[in-house]
Amino acid sequence: MSLHLAILRNQYRDSVALMQLSAALAKLEGIRQASAVMATPANLALLERAGLVSGAPEAAPNDLLIALEGDEAAFDSALDTARQALEAKGGDGDGGPQRLPANSLTMALERQGDSNLALISVPGQYATAEAEKALRAGLNVMLFSDNVSGEDERRLKELATSLGRIVMGPDCGTAIIHGVPLAFANVCRPGRIGCVGASGTGLQQVTVLIDRLGEGVSQAIGTGGHDLAEAIGGLSMLAGIRALGEDDATRVIVLVSKPPAEAVARKVLDAALATGKPVIVNFLGADPARLPQHPHLHYASTLQSAAQMAVACARGDAVADSASAFDAGVARAARSLLAPRQCMLRGLYSGGTFCYEATLMLGGALPGLRSNTPAKGVPAPDDVWQASGHCLIDLGDDEFTRGRPHPMIDHRLRNERFLAAAGDASVAVILFDIVLGYGAHEDPLSAMRDTLLEARAMAREAGRPLHLVATVCGTDADPQGYARQCAGFAELGVMLAASNAEAVALARAIVADL
Repeated sequence: MSLHLAILRNQYRDSVALMQLSAALAKLEGIRQASAVMATPANLALLERAGLVSGAPEAAPNDLLIALEGDEAAFDSALDTARQALEAKGGDGDGGPQRLPANSLTMALERQGDSNLALISVPGQYATAEAEKALRAGLNVMLFSDNVSGEDERRLKELATSLGRIVMGPDCGTAIIHGVPLAFANVCRPGRIGCVGASGTGLQQVTVLIDRLGEGVSQAIGTGGHDLAEAIGGLSMLAGIRALGEDDATRVIVLVSKPPAEAVARKVLDAALATGKPVIVNFLGADPARLPQHPHLHYASTLQSAAQMAVACARGDAVADSASAFDAGVARAARSLLAPRQCMLRGLYSGGTFCYEATLMLGGALPGLRSNTPAKGVPAPDDVWQASGHCLIDLGDDEFTRGRPHPMIDHRLRNERFLAAAGDASVAVILFDIVLGYGAHEDPLSAMRDTLLEARAMAREAGRPLHLVATVCGTDADPQGYARQCAGFAELGVMLAASNAEAVALARAIVADL
């Protein structure tokens, strides 16, 4: 195996497009690893740590780098494929002249003057300036970019508040605005439940479950993961709550986040109560007894419960938090098949919030549990690359995505971890998520099929079972086909649950106290 680096001058593409290009190149014959990134200092450092470059290439931040590891004979073909993908342009399809894409916010607004939102995905050092331009041009902002300082985030959000706008982000990966899925999001029916979330996959889980329960989503507003920190003060969540409060289509409000700073939580909940609408609150891991109590505030212990409570509230039914259900008979049958000393659980997640929810649910049940989304009483593993004992890993963490596409787009790294877990005689259950929707892999079933079959065959040849427990986060309208994905994974022997919380509860019942 050898390395090859190509520099394409002044070929800016956003991070989602580059992750998809990286995944496509990595599938080519003779290519072991591929990474397409902009040549920012941060990305160059990531490539060097990933072993894909040595030293600093002569490239500017607006240049596109394609780093390849594989057989030399495959490099030219891979670069041709990359250039064709980059040069492909949409058009009207009538054979006439093609209009050049807008290359600035000003040009875009000249062409589409009724726009009210800009989705910004540029390297972090440019993101703040572009977001400020958009705000001053009268636009709301969805800031997909990360690596924005806390000081800049606070300043942008204060500016947005003064202008009556909102900044969703930075590092905001999910939103549904007026029925349009943005970034990593699912296709949900319109309805009367509005959501504001500081968690991408958390927001996806709640919205898809609302859809599957027969209700719909008015808006799903992302805030970015740092919004509820004391330094930021929940400014985006407050703006989202105000917008949902003024929206006649929204009858119920759902708030999703990891535990906020206590002062910020009170400010956010006071604002929610001021809307006069019922509010479902899922602050994962927070103690409801320490939060304000009011008839219009309903606290949910899981993402699934938050969706169920929101639907009940919208329909005028009784609202109550509930434990995650699972088939106890299935758990007993699976448990009875385990070999002696086969007692460990491994979680291999692509969604960070799913991994965090699993950590909270399993922390008191599995002795010695480790997680790279640590919670109270659950420390991080000594080495995230070498799991042992009970262990939950978010493979979308920065540690794993340096120089690689996100695991929602490219399943190769997670597939390698599946085989490693299957080869460990102590592992009884592999717990995982399958995320559908825009931005995610076009067919997770095909990407994982061979690996799951091989993993189960490895265990079977060693004289032991391997239980695969998962949930599919998606809707019937998602491009991957929710029903087809569920049927395909079930045929592979995966025990499917309706939600992440139910999958965790089932996995816990199989291995707890072994």
